[in-house]
Amino acid sequence: MRDRLADGVSLIKLALRWQLGRRMWLAPVLALGWPAFHALSLLFGWRDGRFVAADAQNYLIGLPLNVLAIGLGVGIIAGEIEQRTLEVTYTVPGGARRVWVAKLFAVALPVLAAGALLAVVTAVFFTSYPLLVVYGALQGAAFYLVLAMGLGALLRSEITAALVAAVIFFLNGLLGGFGEVQRRWSPLFNPLGLADTSSSDVLAWTIQNRIGIALLIFAIVALSCVRAERREQLLRI
Repeated sequence: MRDRLADGVSLIKLALRWQLGRRMWLAPVLALGWPAFHALSLLFGWRDGRFVAADAQNYLIGLPLNVLAIGLGVGIIAGEIEQRTLEVTYTVPGGARRVWVAKLFAVALPVLAAGALLAVVTAVFFTSYPLLVVYGALQGAAFYLVLAMGLGALLRSEITAALVAAVIFFLNGLLGGFGEVQRRWSPLFNPLGLADTSSSDVLAWTIQNRIGIALLIFAIVALSCVRAERREQLLRI
């Protein structure tokens, strides 16, 4: 058991270096450009009102996280296709699925690091919020991470997958009025954005959303791995 765990950790380390190279620490740091922009906007008076707790999940924390997740997720499978290393992946002992899962965990690490940094910066400089806001932002990022991974396997192109994922992200925001309307089925559901709703309904809708999106994330990962196992289709030129 210990040996298998050590092998898994080693594989994740290799996958992280393969995905992001030696400058893997830059990914979470780049996400801080978003709160830096808003700090300047408040300092120079470009923004009239201050931020409130409802702005934290999907705007201050979630927006840069989702963009980072899409950018990293498309390369998990599609990157192997475009770099012509897919054939080598299928020779890994234990099957290629181990590689996909290791790469998924690997790219999730900088997303988690970015989420922690954004959460601290938001709480210190912009607004206070409940801790569950951080979970909501991370769950949304996890959804777009695995969605980008699945689209990369389906479309076999990082650029195309990123564009489609970005369109889905935009449409999801549009249907939700960019934070004004909360949809229980949306990965961007924000319970703090609900107004004139009883606390029991807010709790029930939040539980339904969190469980439903978590199950959807696992389903997308499973379908992506099944798609990636279709060797002939992915190797098709």
